[in-house]
Amino acid sequence: MKYIFVTGGVVSSLGKGLAAASIGTLLEHRGLKVLMQKFDPYLNVDPGTMSPYQHGEVYVLDDGAETDLDLGHYERFTSGVLSRMNNLTSGQVFDSVIKKERRGEYLGKTVQFIPHVTDEIKDRIRMVSENNPDVDVLITEIGGTVGDMEGLLFLEALRQYALEVGKENVCFIHVTLLPYIKAAGEVKTKPTQQSVAKLREIGIQPDIIICRTEADLDEDNRKKIAMFCNVERKNVVAFRDVAHTIYECPLDLRRDKIDRLVVDKIGLGHTPAPALEDWERFVQRVIHPKHKVTIAVAGKYIELQDAYKSIYESLIHAGAHHDTKVRIVRVDTEAIEDHGAKSVIGDVDGILVPGGFGDRGTEGKIQAAQYARENKIPYFGICLGMQIATIEFARNVCGLTGANSTEFDKTTKHPVICLQEEQKGVEDMGATMRLGSCESILFAGTKAAELYGNKDRILERHRHRYEFNSDYQDRLQECGLVISSVSAEEGLVEIVELPDHPFFIGAQFHPEFQSKPNFPHPLFAGFVAASLEHAQKMA
Repeated sequence: MKYIFVTGGVVSSLGKGLAAASIGTLLEHRGLKVLMQKFDPYLNVDPGTMSPYQHGEVYVLDDGAETDLDLGHYERFTSGVLSRMNNLTSGQVFDSVIKKERRGEYLGKTVQFIPHVTDEIKDRIRMVSENNPDVDVLITEIGGTVGDMEGLLFLEALRQYALEVGKENVCFIHVTLLPYIKAAGEVKTKPTQQSVAKLREIGIQPDIIICRTEADLDEDNRKKIAMFCNVERKNVVAFRDVAHTIYECPLDLRRDKIDRLVVDKIGLGHTPAPALEDWERFVQRVIHPKHKVTIAVAGKYIELQDAYKSIYESLIHAGAHHDTKVRIVRVDTEAIEDHGAKSVIGDVDGILVPGGFGDRGTEGKIQAAQYARENKIPYFGICLGMQIATIEFARNVCGLTGANSTEFDKTTKHPVICLQEEQKGVEDMGATMRLGSCESILFAGTKAAELYGNKDRILERHRHRYEFNSDYQDRLQECGLVISSVSAEEGLVEIVELPDHPFFIGAQFHPEFQSKPNFPHPLFAGFVAASLEHAQKMA
């Protein structure tokens, strides 16, 4: 197996994850089998208990692992299906080392950062390698910035690992910032030089430097970086700000032939140039669509771009599938509580209520669902958004005054949404929800079954503690709510819909975690299609 290690310098949020994912895309289009993983230096065991304001969305894998949102980029940009083995944090590393020490596995030795902690990190790379013998290239992104204290052990582990497997099998890629100083009218290379110097102090010499830049990289600066950072000039690659969509990133990096540089370094230069026609067609549909729809995403973390990252990307995928530009209007549901749904949401072609936790903004979400239902605006509820639709229907159609979820009102007279039975008594918050891929049964003749191509079984990823209360199932169905899917094992309600509405679907799972650029998720594709029909009708 060959290895690519991606580090970052100067500042965070440079786009290391997108750079790594884009390299994965290019290598896959050269015919190579690629797998990706992320090392995060923070002490949390995983991001599952972290606020979206801290870390953006939590991306859930098939096996139920709650991971960094970069793994979403990895799965969208490549065909690899990832597992909990593909995301490692300092919290996991130290937890494992301390447990081994308590069990006496170190045979009385003094437990130290080197070799015991670094060995634990290297073991994860080995484990992923051994479990995936058909993979040609493993790409590992290291979170944080070179020079951060918490990242030093990961970098030391990579330095050691490169020596163990042979430097000819490893490519170190360092992503840095080339800031443009407006007052001086110049692009400055010194931050890149300092960042690489810090990396070399640790004992790692980057093979390729990717320079994040607003403009192009001129030859003088390329030459200067190459000389001071001890790399060949052709290995200094520009990573420009893309104009329209992140899916342009692989095409941008291809301009400097980064895939050729990488395969030459790791001995895979015999592979053919990437066949990118399908990717280019997708990008062109995103940039130059024939149609346009406006969709309101009504949530409580709306000011943070990364909180609903996978949802926004899934809307882009579905829009491209229908040759449609999806204009997203971010709606703060607390504003709906203050001013009303019509005033805040206005004229849109679709309303999406995403997942979330806690009662802040909940009543605004319920009003958004009611506004969509009563005005025949396509509605898509995801996880909490499905529960919100159920509560709204129970209150305003079934006449169950005060119906609610016990998450928001433990004393509600009509708990149409309640805590899952197995969640009662659970105290630990991390990794204790219903998580990961579960099989569900689709009922024939429903809108959901039609969207899934009339399959009778589906696999979708979950992340929730509360569920549709089966005690109210008959009552809600009598009033017109259709249950179109239940879990195969427990019979939990998975999808609800309204048959007398252009599109009104709530899904208890998270379909956004399985949408890809050229393969949009069927529920998102159906939602955008209905929104487009609404837009054309209102034109």
